Amino acid sequence: MMRIKYQELIPALAQWPARRWLTAAAAAVLTYLVVAVPTDLIDTPFFSREVPPTWWSFPVLGVTAILTGLLVATYVARESTRGEETGGAGSDNKARFGAAGAIVSFFAVGCPVCNKLVLLALGTSGAMQYFEPIQPLLAGLSIALLLWAFLKRATSEDRCPVPRVQAAR
Repeated sequence: MMRIKYQELIPALAQWPARRWLTAAAAAVLTYLVVAVPTDLIDTPFFSREVPPTWWSFPVLGVTAILTGLLVATYVARESTRGEETGGAGSDNKARFGAAGAIVSFFAVGCPVCNKLVLLALGTSGAMQYFEPIQPLLAGLSIALLLWAFLKRATSEDRCPVPRVQAAR
C-alpha cells in the first residue's frame, strides 16, 4: 500500500492553472445540485422527503461536492514546462473509487424510505431499522473514497507525463 505524502499536495495544487480551478468549482456546484435536488436537501416541487434530513447531511454533501470537483479537475490537462502535458490522461482505478464515492454519498444523504432501491430490498420498516443507521457510515465511506482518489491523482500526476502530440500538417 502506497502512502500519500500530504506535503506534496500543496505544491501540486499551486501548479494548477485557472481552468482547473474553474472546472473544480463548476463540478462541485453540479455535484451539489445533482445530489441535493433528488434527495430533497434543496426543496423543489419535483421531489419530497418522508424523513427530514439529518444534521450531518448538508456538511457531508458539501465535502462530497468539493472533493468531487477537485477530483474532476485532476482530469483537466495541465501544461508542464518540459513540453509535456500532465493530468487528464487515461483511465485508472482512482476514477472508479471517485465515482463510487459520489454515488455512495447519494445514498448517505438521501431519505431512507424515499429511495426505491432501498424500499425494494428492505421495505419501509427495514429501511428505517437497518438502512438509516448505516447512512453515517456510508457518508464516511463516500468521503474516504473521494479523498483517497483525489489525493492519489493530485500528488502523482507529474510522475508519468504524457508526451505532447504534434498535430500532423
